[in-house]
Amino acid sequence: MKKLLLLMTSLWIPLFGYQPVITPNGSTLAWTMEDGIKVFHLIAEPVEREFAPGMKVNCWGYNGQTPGPTIEVVEGDRVRIYVTNHLQEPTTIHWHGIRLPNGMDGVAGLTQPPIQPNDTGMYEFTLNQSGTHMYHPHFDEMTQIAMGMVGFFIIHPKDPTDEEKVDRDFAIMLNEWFIPIGGKTPDPLVMLDFNYFTFNSTVWPASEPLVVKKGEKVRIRLANLSMDSHPIHLHGYEFSVTGLGAKRLKPSAQYESVTINVPVGDTRDIEFIADNEGDWALHCHKAHHVMNGMEHDLPNLLGVNQNTIEKKIKKLLPDYMAGGENGMWDMAEMTHSMEGPPNYLKMGSPGPYGLIEMGGMFTVLKVRENLSSYQDPGWYQPPPGTVAKVLRDKEK
Repeated sequence: MKKLLLLMTSLWIPLFGYQPVITPNGSTLAWTMEDGIKVFHLIAEPVEREFAPGMKVNCWGYNGQTPGPTIEVVEGDRVRIYVTNHLQEPTTIHWHGIRLPNGMDGVAGLTQPPIQPNDTGMYEFTLNQSGTHMYHPHFDEMTQIAMGMVGFFIIHPKDPTDEEKVDRDFAIMLNEWFIPIGGKTPDPLVMLDFNYFTFNSTVWPASEPLVVKKGEKVRIRLANLSMDSHPIHLHGYEFSVTGLGAKRLKPSAQYESVTINVPVGDTRDIEFIADNEGDWALHCHKAHHVMNGMEHDLPNLLGVNQNTIEKKIKKLLPDYMAGGENGMWDMAEMTHSMEGPPNYLKMGSPGPYGLIEMGGMFTVLKVRENLSSYQDPGWYQPPPGTVAKVLRDKEK
């Protein structure tokens, strides 16, 4: 099967003219050709999404998933997209950033009547641009987008230059949610106080790693339809910012960075040569956004000596353990092996050197010298003498 997948990938470029995009924890939408038109079919429907083992969430999405399947096309294609509505309320789809006839723009009440439950809408237009775009509803946006109805719409250039070609092309949708402890359904009325932050509607440790061979040219496409901007940081590399607002920058306008802020309603493309082996963190640099199950109503106990009160509480609750005096990590270590509330993700997950405390908008870029496939190669084994030492007091 692995050899077949590699063969299909090697044949894809000469057959279709582009390197296919990988949507970690997602998929690409299939299409058929009818009279020279690429025909796609999206189904808007409720979706149960497993953010990570132990946490299932009642979302809305397309074709059984959130984000919806990635649509991949080529500049110059004519596309026809059927949208069947299996929600209990009307919907539409807006093709975010795409130049098209006004009546195909997907804004309910302004450019079209909404698609009623159990009806199917049809959109048809010709693509005269390229870049990283998105699709999402423009009916009851507050609810439908917040529940996960988003997706990538990627238009490959018709005649890519050598500078535009890459070996690995990833797409990551940024989103945020408020899900009460023990609950399964996100609250779309929350405007600021989110407690789960996702890459492609998953959180670490469920987020699939980005696996590449050493020396390959890599592109990562980032898209944001959440309520906040997200500064995405890649460890181990300086990358080139090659795309802003779905538009590829001219080489003279590209610039190097290690963190790229992705504004609300926009996309960013970054590219680099994977010449540095290892397991490299890729994450949002807003500290709360790399946590799972954030709760903001807890008392601040930093520096508070709880020895006396802990003894008194244990008389009533023998299993009680005080935490938070020395930061959040002591609580993570205490609770990681304990049984928690239903449908709730605890802090920390096993890594090669102990618990990895980051979750949420966090995954790992895995760069390896010799790979026979793009399956997860496991944890990186660094050469002897290249791992930071922890010195004990007597060694200093």
